[in-house]
Amino acid sequence: MLIKHIFLGFAGIAAGVGVSAGTFAFLIVVGVLPRMIGKCNRAAETMHFENAIILGGTLGNIVSVFPEIPVPLGRLMLYLYGLSAGIFMGCMAVALAEILNTFPIMFRRFGLKEGLSWVMLSMALGKTVGSLYYFIQGIASS
Repeated sequence: MLIKHIFLGFAGIAAGVGVSAGTFAFLIVVGVLPRMIGKCNRAAETMHFENAIILGGTLGNIVSVFPEIPVPLGRLMLYLYGLSAGIFMGCMAVALAEILNTFPIMFRRFGLKEGLSWVMLSMALGKTVGSLYYFIQGIASS
């Protein structure tokens, strides 16, 4: 029985490392992380960005694999994690879309030359309002 648990633990860790390595390799090859750091004008803190991403991925993996581990600060920590994860995913999606030239192509096809910042802001606000509606209405639990 102990050998089975050790093997399952090793298989879980190996699978998590494989998936996270693939994810990080994708982000680096596409150039999302350097682009995000460049847009923030924080090139001097590149190591902090990288360490935060690795730490977040590691802690997220541990919490998802071992849900019985108590998370300190209860709901406050859950809200903070949800906000941080949402901001991170939003930044990643926008950075990826920008790298793939999605926005310039879309704006050119629609003939938009002015008010591009308002379009981007309205897209972000729409995503925020939609996700708040989703969670407040309890759609996720039904």
